Amino acid sequence: MGSRESRNSAPGPGLDGNEVPVLRLLDPVAIGVVVAGHGVRGTLKVRAVGTGRHLRIGVEPVVAGARRRISAVRQTPKGFLVDVEGVGRRAEASALKGQELLLDRDELDAPEEGEFYVADLVGLVAVNEAGQAIGTVEDTFETGAHEVLVVREVDGGQSIYVPFTLEHVPGLDLEAGRVVIRPPED
Repeated sequence: MGSRESRNSAPGPGLDGNEVPVLRLLDPVAIGVVVAGHGVRGTLKVRAVGTGRHLRIGVEPVVAGARRRISAVRQTPKGFLVDVEGVGRRAEASALKGQELLLDRDELDAPEEGEFYVADLVGLVAVNEAGQAIGTVEDTFETGAHEVLVVREVDGGQSIYVPFTLEHVPGLDLEAGRVVIRPPED
């Protein structure tokens, strides 16, 4: 167990129904989500979060509270087919549907110049082009076309959904902790 991991005191259910200790990461970042089982040998259909560059042989993401080493990866037009140790039957793979594949932030590859992780957007102050605070990015989600920022208005009011496109997000400064947004018109 690495220095940035802890075991939860309450065990969780294992794939075989037995209780297993649940592994928690201190700064988790999702690299994918299990969307289904595939085939009879326990392969996982995974939708990557981002480019999928962390879905590779030898990486050991936490899935359903346990470290699982990736033993095979195949990219398809609809995502990735991933084999992980400890999952050898379709029923076991299907039981993981909806589970995130998580790495601790310090296990991620350093982003290239001008790149960032989508998780880094959460917590940024969203401002308009005049620099006035509109709210805070509280979440993101992916659509078929692009990521969407969920911005909670300053007064704690409603959430604004902002497509993460150049048209609607003309500026981003991670070091300053702010993102310039142009919310879509109603």
